[in-house]
Amino acid sequence: MAVALGHDDRAARLAAGGALLRVNNIEVIYDHVILVLKGVSLEVREGGIVALLGANGAGKTTTLKAISNLLRAERGDVTKGTIEYQGRRVEHLSPNELVKSGVIQVMEGRHCFGHLTVDENLLTGAFTRGTMGGQAEIRRDLDLVYGYFPRLQQRRKSLAGYVSGGEQQMVAIGRALMARPKMILLDEPSMGLAPQIVEEIFDIVQRLNRDEGVSFLLAEQNTNIALRYADYGYILENGRIVLDGDAATLRANEDVKEFYLGIAGSGRKSYRDVKHYKRRKRWLA
Repeated sequence: MAVALGHDDRAARLAAGGALLRVNNIEVIYDHVILVLKGVSLEVREGGIVALLGANGAGKTTTLKAISNLLRAERGDVTKGTIEYQGRRVEHLSPNELVKSGVIQVMEGRHCFGHLTVDENLLTGAFTRGTMGGQAEIRRDLDLVYGYFPRLQQRRKSLAGYVSGGEQQMVAIGRALMARPKMILLDEPSMGLAPQIVEEIFDIVQRLNRDEGVSFLLAEQNTNIALRYADYGYILENGRIVLDGDAATLRANEDVKEFYLGIAGSGRKSYRDVKHYKRRKRWLA
């Protein structure tokens, strides 16, 4: 297991690493009519954790699906811009080809196979590997997943449909790990979970990033916890990136604190102040 990196060491490592993923000015349209993303650009450096923040309906999930090439299943298309992974364009790849290249999406809502056991769910993650490495390596990776998620080892023979929501989220992340990813696109990992479980999952994400070198792009409404674990963040509103910066800078931004962290610089706000929301946002000026 790797030694934990200090803040300065981590910053130096990220600065030295190149861009693993680049999204360049993409536009996404559904049903040839509905414009959802408008000129979205972002970057994930190798070994980084990047948070994609915004309210429900801002376009976070659409952005992840554009990257993982799952839009066509929902009659969506990237009509402008480019998506590059490891320096090459990937819009033409099928989702399974992208998985084989190391990009895995953990879907919002977990989507476990309820009729399969926890153990069987995890093994499905190794399907795209075929016979690569053989059963011994698959078993080693399964033991690695159980090392990060000891709760799952206790429930390995239970049907996934009958374990808790937090355990299902762990199954979904563990299943992604079985594909040996270089990057995980993690969609709303905190959704519907108790705060203690959310902390546990984000702590495991941080350990996976630090010890296994997995890069993460997190789509998350819980801005507070996302910015505590991420290196960099982008704020998405109405299909556009309206603000970005390193996590510490975003946490200190007065507008972010007020509108996303619930911390008002001049004291507690009343509901009447909501009508001034758009007018007072400096990034919308």
